Amino acid sequence: MMRFFRRFKDLGIEGAQANYYDKISREHRIGEMKEQAKEVTRHIKDEDSVLEIAPGAGYLSIELSKLGKYKITGMDISKDLVEICTRNAIEAGVQVKFQQGNVSNMPFQSNMFNFIICVLAFKNFKEPLKALKEMHRVLKPGGTALIIDLNRKASIKVTKKIAENMGLKGLKAYIAGAIQRSGAYSRKEFESFISQTEFKDNEIRNSELGFSIYLKK
Repeated sequence: MMRFFRRFKDLGIEGAQANYYDKISREHRIGEMKEQAKEVTRHIKDEDSVLEIAPGAGYLSIELSKLGKYKITGMDISKDLVEICTRNAIEAGVQVKFQQGNVSNMPFQSNMFNFIICVLAFKNFKEPLKALKEMHRVLKPGGTALIIDLNRKASIKVTKKIAENMGLKGLKAYIAGAIQRSGAYSRKEFESFISQTEFKDNEIRNSELGFSIYLKK
């Protein structure tokens, strides 16, 4: 289903769905995002520029901003999520810039960011190869992009657990997990995408979610 709709446009969240996503992220995913923020800090230093692509409700960027003096930008295709992210950052008392944009044609200069992170969103992009090429373009030489996403070959047990971590239960968790997995990419697909970019140094690690893919410029 996700693959069908993704053929026409990048998949974003607007309106009531955006508010619901904010709610479940706040209630169920903060711990997960704190761990992801800690992982980012292992690759950056104070004053480095970080881009989060498809930040959802903004909590990963917010948690990262608490860990150091970083210049953090979040970009999402959803106007409503950008507004929610901005509000959440103000409530948290942190400085993070959120703006609207499409990953296949990002509104940033080349060689701008030291680090890019994208969590559970890559499978939503209509043009994955263009997305990777744009990540390479906006990274500074020596910079790293980290993509954390599902493995299409993951078991139903794993995808159901991810849905449960988002507050879903029973049959709803099973269905949501199956839908998410259906849109995800396999390791071979990721390797094929990467081989068509200028990222020559890469590592794909297995993770609880599926993959953690590190791409070095």
